Amino acid sequence: MTGQRLEVRGTVPAHPTGESADPAADGTRETFAGLLADVLHADDVRPDSHFFNDLGADSLLMAHFCARVRKCPGLPSVSMRDIYRHPTLDALTTALARPPAPAPRTPGTVRAAAAPPAPEPTGRPHRLICGALQFLSYLGYAGLLAVVTALGYDWISAGGGVLDTYLRSVSFGAVLFAVLCALPVIAKWLLIGRWKPARFRVWSLPYVRFWLVKALIRASPLVLFTGTPLYPLYLRALGARVGPGVTFLSRGLPVCTDLLTIGAGTVVRKDSLVNCYRATDGVIETGPVTLGADAVVSEATVLDIRTSLGRGAQLGHASSLHSGQAVPDGERWHGSPAQPGGPDFRGVEPVPCGTPRRAAYGSVMLLAALLVYIPLVVGFVDVLLSRVLAGATVLDQGRPTPAGWVFYADLLVITSVVFFGAVLLAIVLVGTVPRLTGRWVVPGRTYPLYGLHHGLHRATALLTNRRSLTRLFGDSTGIVHYLRWIGYDLCRVEQTGSNFGTQVKHESPFVSRVGTGTMVADGLSLMNAEYSGSSFRLRPTAVGAHNFLGNRIAYPPGGRTGDNCLLATKVGIPLDGPLRHDVGLLGSPSFEIPRSVPRDSTFDGLKEGDGLRRRLAAKNRHNAATMAGHLLTGWLFFFCVSLLFSSAASLYPRWGTVVIALANAVLLPFTLLYFVLVERVVTALRPPGPLFCSIYDPRFWLRERYWKIPSETYFRVLNGTPFKGLVWRMLGVRVGARLFGDGCSLTERPMVTIGDDCTLNAGSVVQCHSQEDGTFKSDRSAIGSGCTLGVGAFVHYGVTVGDGARLETDVFLMKGETVPPGARWVGNPARPASDGDGGER
Repeated sequence: MTGQRLEVRGTVPAHPTGESADPAADGTRETFAGLLADVLHADDVRPDSHFFNDLGADSLLMAHFCARVRKCPGLPSVSMRDIYRHPTLDALTTALARPPAPAPRTPGTVRAAAAPPAPEPTGRPHRLICGALQFLSYLGYAGLLAVVTALGYDWISAGGGVLDTYLRSVSFGAVLFAVLCALPVIAKWLLIGRWKPARFRVWSLPYVRFWLVKALIRASPLVLFTGTPLYPLYLRALGARVGPGVTFLSRGLPVCTDLLTIGAGTVVRKDSLVNCYRATDGVIETGPVTLGADAVVSEATVLDIRTSLGRGAQLGHASSLHSGQAVPDGERWHGSPAQPGGPDFRGVEPVPCGTPRRAAYGSVMLLAALLVYIPLVVGFVDVLLSRVLAGATVLDQGRPTPAGWVFYADLLVITSVVFFGAVLLAIVLVGTVPRLTGRWVVPGRTYPLYGLHHGLHRATALLTNRRSLTRLFGDSTGIVHYLRWIGYDLCRVEQTGSNFGTQVKHESPFVSRVGTGTMVADGLSLMNAEYSGSSFRLRPTAVGAHNFLGNRIAYPPGGRTGDNCLLATKVGIPLDGPLRHDVGLLGSPSFEIPRSVPRDSTFDGLKEGDGLRRRLAAKNRHNAATMAGHLLTGWLFFFCVSLLFSSAASLYPRWGTVVIALANAVLLPFTLLYFVLVERVVTALRPPGPLFCSIYDPRFWLRERYWKIPSETYFRVLNGTPFKGLVWRMLGVRVGARLFGDGCSLTERPMVTIGDDCTLNAGSVVQCHSQEDGTFKSDRSAIGSGCTLGVGAFVHYGVTVGDGARLETDVFLMKGETVPPGARWVGNPARPASDGDGGER
């Protein structure tokens, strides 16, 4: 896949090469040429040589060049955006020599008032007290669940006959559901009252109250009712001002709900982060987020505190509003940070959808949960425990006890049948049932929300978006067969063994099309359903042939990309303009970059000929062993948890509720230790390290094993606690003191260094690798002391973030970048902040 020569953008010098009317520009050009020659290890660099096409540079080398420039006093700062837009020394120096235009004072940008003084720093005693209170809260929650579970189990067991047992299961499930839903609401009003704009230190007593309410809200079972009329009602119960007809599709529940205002008819798409708080330099800041009536917040967006959208305003996908930004009424903004412009992001017009329809749909969903799903779960647990405790197994050795070997043999048989049977059943169901439900929803036809068609569409989306199955088959030959099985149109597949990663999702698989020869790294979301506050419509979403897609890409219907495109990580897919082909796209708003560079073509010869078949067969064998290891570790965890609670149930007649509470309390520490041990075993022989290799190199296959077998889900329980840094150290992360991690993900933990007093916000990622076509690259990243990663920030491999630096909301820090100490960077791709950037300054 050959890189295409790009037109140089910006002002082209009017003077012949080597001549200039500005001696200062000549000096800058000569200095730039010397620095670039040093980075490229070249003898000479001509001013008109294209960085990528003529000099053979790549983004990593140019990032090093930018870092060298920033270290030289008197030189203008250069960002990667500047490099791509002006890819010769002549064009670059001419563009940088122009005086910067004064920042426009648009209605969407405000200047921050003087910040109040920071709260007093917290010390080691505060962290110890906070951790102890958080652990006691966990024990209290475990004890409460034990009491409710024991009472319910006794009452259900006393029933006579199938009907009586079912009715008792329904009643108990309804009470348990009500308790779990009401607990966050009660805790919020008792511990907080009404949220107000405030600033307080992490680990302080106000923070403990904040964390407890946040943990309870995020654990509420109503998170499962995202996209239904029950969700806005729950937000109102928590204090949010939510108008009628709101459609909220994101599973990220807002925390400081009294500071959230959503006008009538507004749509918030999935994967949007609207937390109403953020953490900066060890301080939690809460602030308002206001969405006017009929506004649209598209997919994969971040709304910082003190932001707003006016009536009828729209924010495009892969965009963010930084603190202080306000989108005026009726305007469309996109980008990170957002700026005016863009097409209509709504995509579908509203249709009549009144209160009776919403009430009926919500009631049906609630009744289905209470009458079907909860009794099934209760019945499954009851049958599992009763069969184990009664000894009714194939061994037929009488009633077993934890002291006898029959107990463990019975449990081994039962858990094996249940676990592996559930995997097989899930594979069958996701390929059959959605084909029936999907037939009733016709692409291109507009349907009202909360009716039969909407219910069938939700069922299709829920059944086919099984993370456990995409994780199982991803990064292997099996993923293309799995995606075809659930309904994807993959054209003629060019099998690479890594066609898709472990995270692929969609609204409907039946209108999802990926062209021949396309490879997807990870985190692709196909946005093939459009929503208004009262309607939805399916639209085919097609990715062209011979593309490569990076990480965390939300691809909308009507995306203006064709064949042979490189879509970089977190890129904002354009919806207008010409159809792009034979180019790369980077950033949000996106701009063109080369499709590929010579470094990424190093291993192209391995993708052809008879050697490919041998290498692919070897990769398949390795991936099959990895998948088996993934299933085995999952089953072993299920067996151990079943053993824990079966033992507790067998001792319950003698010890009572105490033994159930003890089992609940032990579950979390056991889970942490189990998956830490699994990860250490996987990395024992070859820990993750710097790599530059083909995807057919066994070292890359080991990295795929590292991504698949250990689980990261349990990290969520540790968010916002002092225990997260401790567990990260156990996994090989070089972590300094006083870390505050509120939901940051580290893809290669042993390759990350984090300094003291760092603040890592929710949704942030430090990813120490990149894949482009068949080439895999990986290097270490270092976050200095006192740094802050904003909400949704993404840090690539081989970067260094200096002490005290701050990466703002939704930043994408590209590979190889060096952020100077104390700097503030914004944007996608990241660049030093300036007065021209949106938000508070």
